[in-house]
Amino acid sequence: MKRNILLAFFILLTTLTGITQKFNPEKEVYLLVRGDDIGSSHAANVGCIESYQNGIMQSVELMPMCAWFPEAVKMLKENPGLDVGVHLALTSEWDNIKWGPLTKAPSISDEDGYFYPMVRKRKDAPPNTSLQEADWDIDEIEKELRTQIELALKYVPWASHAGVHMGAAGLDEEMGAVVSRLKKEYALDIDMEPYHFKRFDGWGDAGTLTERITNFAEALEQLEPGFYLFIDHPAIDSPEMRSIWHKGYEDVAIDRDWVTRVFTSDKVKQVIKKKGINLISYKDLK
Repeated sequence: MKRNILLAFFILLTTLTGITQKFNPEKEVYLLVRGDDIGSSHAANVGCIESYQNGIMQSVELMPMCAWFPEAVKMLKENPGLDVGVHLALTSEWDNIKWGPLTKAPSISDEDGYFYPMVRKRKDAPPNTSLQEADWDIDEIEKELRTQIELALKYVPWASHAGVHMGAAGLDEEMGAVVSRLKKEYALDIDMEPYHFKRFDGWGDAGTLTERITNFAEALEQLEPGFYLFIDHPAIDSPEMRSIWHKGYEDVAIDRDWVTRVFTSDKVKQVIKKKGINLISYKDLK
């Protein structure tokens, strides 16, 4: 018993020593800004790359099952400094654009072969439109997620981590366990617990672009030393993006264009420089 306690203490001490050698969270601020859904649309691809090249975003998550995956791969190869994660998906939420499994997976597909729109059943949605309502097969899910990972790694072998679209892994313990196991198997798991990341609230409930930028900059000014995480979905306002929406979220194009504008805002970048905030990525934590 004593040996186990001492071993656990040694592992913890070694981990903390490694963190303090690389980072100084007692005195400095570290901000990880992640963009999701690159590969889902041309507008998302452009917005994500813009947010990296001219903005504060250092990590992005790639959707290998989507139609714009090939273009996203080309863009990522042209921007090797951008940290990439695999954005695993078991849902397809938009009304005018759909994607489905890369494998034969009838237990997680609707009658047209697409993923269900939602993870959990919604009161305002028709029946049988969520993964929660499906009689899903865990073996089919594992095979599908494995295929997504392997396709992503085929073209982006430097990917550092993996995440799950719309938080689907939290739907069921067995599903979550499969995701965790696959992350470890493909070296896409990053233990963020030792870093004690706090959620960065960003712009809050700002109703205009100016308010978003102002709120984001003011929130940055208030950050105390430590690690912070902010996740959103950069894109650009375009006819393509204006056609992508679902009930309850109709202003997708403007909303996601504003994400890009905040990430590339001169005011935001000036605050980060003035305050000495360190912009980091997931690969920096490995």
